[in-house]
Formats: sequence, structure tokens, C-alpha cells
Amino acid sequence: MPSHSGLFTVIERAARKAAPRLRRDFNEVQQLQVSRKGPADFVSQADQRAEQTIYEELSRARPDWGFLMEERGEVAGDPDKPRFIVDPLDGTSNFLHGIPHFCISIAVEEPMPNGKREITTALVYQPLTDESFWAEKGRGAWLTDQRLRVSSRRDMSEALIATGIPFMGHGDFVEWSRIFGAVAPEVAGIRRLGAAALDLAWVAAGRFDGFWESDLQMWDVAAGQLLIKEAGGFVTDYRGGDKPLERKEMLAANDALHSKLHKLVAGALR
Repeated sequence: MPSHSGLFTVIERAARKAAPRLRRDFNEVQQLQVSRKGPADFVSQADQRAEQTIYEELSRARPDWGFLMEERGEVAGDPDKPRFIVDPLDGTSNFLHGIPHFCISIAVEEPMPNGKREITTALVYQPLTDESFWAEKGRGAWLTDQRLRVSSRRDMSEALIATGIPFMGHGDFVEWSRIFGAVAPEVAGIRRLGAAALDLAWVAAGRFDGFWESDLQMWDVAAGQLLIKEAGGFVTDYRGGDKPLERKEMLAANDALHSKLHKLVAGALR
């Protein structure tokens, strides 16, 4: 079993405390009261309960740290301390339709000596399968106690690529269609499973060979991008730059496939 920090223990404990209620709610999904948060963007009591549990656990352990959370937004903490980035239920639409593909995503963003902030700890936890994908900067990526490595495939014709598809009120249909038109003829398949954090964890685990999506929020991708980097993969924006979070563009794969995928995406957007 790989050793991990006390901080990671705190994060995983919080996720596992929220998980049983999520599992129960999932099994009673038809009885959930659901309110609209925006066009085709739902928030359920399950999201809110999970986030409250995680918030209480983490703030008890690190009372002076800030938070960025999907449901309650930003909670200020000591600006010189790290902050938690939390998505209590990534894949809400799957959850509400009884589709068993969703997760809890928690990341830690730390201030660095150069004034920038970096993601240094990550957890993507799938409550139904009890899969704990985690990483700490410089210590690799893991699925429980199994070391993760990105796919070793080098040929696009063998690659299975994940993406997110724009939907009502979210994303650029024209841009996505152009990228899809460039990528689809070159690969073995494209999948859209509806939970970006879990998609990225699956890239780190080598289940997917690559991933692209835009219009993602920080809490969707903060943990997943560290998982991929620590598993030996590359994460950039669509231009191949190092600003996927700022540009809200995520392009991820192993070294060989990333350059090929980037060429297709960049070409489609010219």
C-alpha cells in the first residue's frame, strides 16, 4: 500500500463519509426533490447533502482553509493557506436518471513561492464501485494501492477518446462539431459518459486514451488533471499551452497521442 499524507487521509475520509447517503439517494432517485439551477442544469438534495457533509468534515480538519465548491461557491479562508476545490456530485444528470456513472471530486490548491497556485492533492471517488483514484504531486497517481499509468497506445486508430457534448445553455456546438468531425474519423471510438472528473480519472487509469472538452469549471477538472499528470500524461488547453483551467479547455492524453490529438483539434479550430 503506498503511503500518503495526513491531508489525503482527511480528504478521503470526507468523501467516504458523504458516499453512503449518495448511494441511498441514488437507489431512491425517483423520490428526490429536484430544483432547477439553470437551463438543463439540475441540483438535487443529494448534491447539497453531500457537499454539506464534505464541507463540515474538511473545515473541521483545516478550519482556516478556503473552499471553492460547485453548490455554495467560494468560501474565503486564509489567503496564505491552501484551499479545497470540491464537486460533491459530478455527473448529476446521470445520477438523476439512474445511470451509475458519477463521482465525488476533491482537490487541494496550494499557494506557491512564485505567487501562483497549484493543485497538489487530488481524489476522484466513485461511490458505487468504491474506486478511489488519488494523486499527490510528485508521488504518482493511484487506484487505491495500484499505481496508475496513462495508456501506452501510440496509434490514433486504436485510441478510445472521451469528450463532453454541449447541451442546452452550455458549450459551443459549432466548435465541438468541428473538433468531432476532425477526430472521429481518425480514432477507434469516442465516448461521452457525462462525468468529466471520472473521465479524466479513467484517462489516468488508461481506460480512455485521451480526452477533450471545453466550458468546464474548476471543480470539474482540478483533481482529474493532477491524476493524469502524475500518471505520466499531458494536459493542455486546445492551443497546447499550460492554461487549461484559465481557458476552460482540456486536452489530455499520453505523450504520443496528445501531439496527434492536439494537431487535429488545432486544425479544426483554424
